[in-house]
Amino acid sequence: MSKRDFLFEIGLEEMPARFVTDSMNQLQEKVKAWLETNQLAYENIHAYSTPRRLAVLVEGLVERQEDVTLEAKGPAKKVALSSDGEWSKAAQGFTRGQGLTVEDIYFKEINGVEYVHVKKHVEGKETKEILSGIASVATSLHFPKNMRWADEDLRYVRPIKWLIALFGEEVIPVEISKVKSDRVSTGHRFLGGQVELKDAASYVEELLSNYVIVNATERKEAIRKQLSIIGEENGWNIPVDEDLLEEVNNLVEYPTALFGTFESEYLTLPEEVLITSMKEHQRYFPVKSEEGTLLPYFVTVRNGNHENLDNVARGNEKVLRARLSDAAFFSKEDEKLVIEEAIKKLDKIVFHEEIGTTGDKVRRVQTIATDLAKVVNVDNETQKHVERASSIYKFDLVSHMVYEFPELQGIMGEKYALAKGESPAVAKAINEHYMPRSAEDQTASSDVGAILSIAEKMDTIVGFFAIGVIPTGSQDPYALRRQASGIIQTILNKEWTFSLEKFMHSVVERYVEKGIAKKDANEIMEDLLVFFKLRLKNNLSERGVRYDIVEALLELPLENVCSTVKKAETLETKKNEADFKETMESLSRVCNIAKKATLSTEVQENLLNQEQEHELYKQFNSKKDLVLRAAENQDFTVAYEELASLKPAIDAFFDNIMVMTEDEAIKANRLALMDEMAKVIAIFGNVNGIIVK
Repeated sequence: MSKRDFLFEIGLEEMPARFVTDSMNQLQEKVKAWLETNQLAYENIHAYSTPRRLAVLVEGLVERQEDVTLEAKGPAKKVALSSDGEWSKAAQGFTRGQGLTVEDIYFKEINGVEYVHVKKHVEGKETKEILSGIASVATSLHFPKNMRWADEDLRYVRPIKWLIALFGEEVIPVEISKVKSDRVSTGHRFLGGQVELKDAASYVEELLSNYVIVNATERKEAIRKQLSIIGEENGWNIPVDEDLLEEVNNLVEYPTALFGTFESEYLTLPEEVLITSMKEHQRYFPVKSEEGTLLPYFVTVRNGNHENLDNVARGNEKVLRARLSDAAFFSKEDEKLVIEEAIKKLDKIVFHEEIGTTGDKVRRVQTIATDLAKVVNVDNETQKHVERASSIYKFDLVSHMVYEFPELQGIMGEKYALAKGESPAVAKAINEHYMPRSAEDQTASSDVGAILSIAEKMDTIVGFFAIGVIPTGSQDPYALRRQASGIIQTILNKEWTFSLEKFMHSVVERYVEKGIAKKDANEIMEDLLVFFKLRLKNNLSERGVRYDIVEALLELPLENVCSTVKKAETLETKKNEADFKETMESLSRVCNIAKKATLSTEVQENLLNQEQEHELYKQFNSKKDLVLRAAENQDFTVAYEELASLKPAIDAFFDNIMVMTEDEAIKANRLALMDEMAKVIAIFGNVNGIIVK
């Protein structure tokens, strides 16, 4: 079957850099799915993007669908045939709907019932007839933010300026928001021009001749290589921040790297201030020496060629100089900062209109952190550091530097705290309380920082849940999911064994007592437990724990998070052992029958009148303390193995003993034994929910 290449390009006004890559990938995946749905075979598909375009090039696309023979199922035979053997209206209507007649009917049996079937030959359509429908793919893309333009109803990332739909050399008619497809693309805004494509296959080459590198990966590697060359030529180390590289790559169509300089006197500013000024505000790459010392240079990437680079460099130097001059002024002004006076100003900063000011938050967190420090049993010195850090940890929010550079909150707090004579432990905690700042970030390393981080995040989460602001779907404007995950990861990294549920409840009660909560404590706790268990579920899934083991353990109260993870990892390891299936089945039998115990009574040994129940009772008593002690010591491998060793006695019990006997006293005693065992087995959650294979 003959084939052609197909190009589909959507030309746009400049998109925000953070939208480009995801939009390109979306387009590729949706086109793939659309081609498969329409039974259009192809050899390969490539995705391209720049700030002004999204495109796919489908190589080796067939010129027509293959003919197919389809089998259609109709009504049951008893419905299709009347009592006199004539075809019913149902049968006639079915065949007519398939474009056939009753002559084409045959019967097939399905689950013991015969049904009418027909086969029909469907001739494949010409591909070019189908391709005009690709407009629906383009309009189905979703973006973080959309806009409307002119009098168009379509909401899209940016206004559509041109469309290309080329099947080989043939233009496929496609129209979106009054823009009709053609073979004309647009080159670089300043260096290129209109690009009339002869065919789809010439796309990449023709755009390159007009100073547009449409392959995002190639463009990124060109930037990386240019950075490397500049570094080698000057003996510099240019650290490549991958997020910054991704953003810069989606800001340019034809990248050219160049470097500039700034006055050495600015190197007296904190390194974080300089790097933030360069990266976050100007999209520059900082330059360091081979030893890692920051140098008075920067590298930027121009959207253009090598002409007049000196002028471009001077322009960028002028902009950065103004930024750094402001930073130097802010740094000088912040030297006058008095921590206690700064803390008072926090009462004028609204954290949330229904929750209170940042000053209110600091006072709540101080109480929460101080109590938590006692729960995790830190020494007296650490306790004092927690009390001090939690009372001042937001003071840098009123500094000039953080006001201008919000990305530096916490970082500047640590530096200013040290400059004002605070202890290193307190200063470090002020920075660490924001950690982890992202999914890739580390948790707080110090005990003071970890306690403050947990207290701060828990206060935020509980506060929003108390007023009914709960993340739904993809909506999480206050990053509560990330903060909850941060709490769990911090606890795990510190191996703290306190009850998360009790700690959470104590914070909820404070909100209820202060009259901030819109719901009672029990309602808030129900929502919080579901929320935190889902975060723990995600954590366990990332560790490779099978879903049924996760679900079994999450039926337990949210107490010791470290224990839950260790139990999960123990069961995940044990599930690969040969006797795991039989062990789980035996323990599950105990738990199942224990549900019938209506009263919690002690086992009376004198009522154990059968050898097998006496033996099980004896063995369980000999293992019970070992299991509980191992669990208390977080050694869940031993706890599991001790429980597993009861399997022969459990099996012998069920093979020879009827628990639900007519003698009520004996039945109650046997159920009491099952109940007592089930409570110990419940260390590993709902074992009945674990799938045995």
